[in-house]
Amino acid sequence: MIYLQLFWEFFKTGLFAVGGGLATLPFLYDMAARTGWFSAGQLADMLAVSESTPGPIGVNMATYVGFTSAGVGGAVVATLGLVTPSVMVILIVAAFLKAFRDNRWVNAAFYGLRPASTAMVAAAGVSVVLLTFWNGEAEGLARLNWRAAALAAVLLVLTRWVEPTKKLHPIVFILASAVVGAVLGF
Repeated sequence: MIYLQLFWEFFKTGLFAVGGGLATLPFLYDMAARTGWFSAGQLADMLAVSESTPGPIGVNMATYVGFTSAGVGGAVVATLGLVTPSVMVILIVAAFLKAFRDNRWVNAAFYGLRPASTAMVAAAGVSVVLLTFWNGEAEGLARLNWRAAALAAVLLVLTRWVEPTKKLHPIVFILASAVVGAVLGF
């Protein structure tokens, strides 16, 4: 039964999360609240692992949730659930797009999807920032995670304004952040 639940939850997520992997975050927050398969804190860890491993973020997160919920079989089922809607839509669109490519309604629909997907990605970004930098249980300035803010500030400076490090590959910063996080116990 857990396999069917995993497939269905991630099928819905894959069907409606337009805009890429970060657009799945609102669906994952909802899933965490409804199913209890993982907590909001675990979601932050999943996001960190998913962003630092090869592959699409959404697929990595589906695989992670499936694995932690039901082992290897759960990982496979959750991943298939997430990608199945995309495959179906791509096949349908490919079959009909050539015939309808110049249709003004089709062009308008694609144009309308842009702000919707932008808003979903922005909402996911705000959620990640709040989860990373704010401790809702503390009061006043103690709510701010100073170590995370300092690391973010250092990374911003190194990637934007320090010439020797501006041209480094992003993986260097991801690995360095992982080391700093492990050493400082983030």
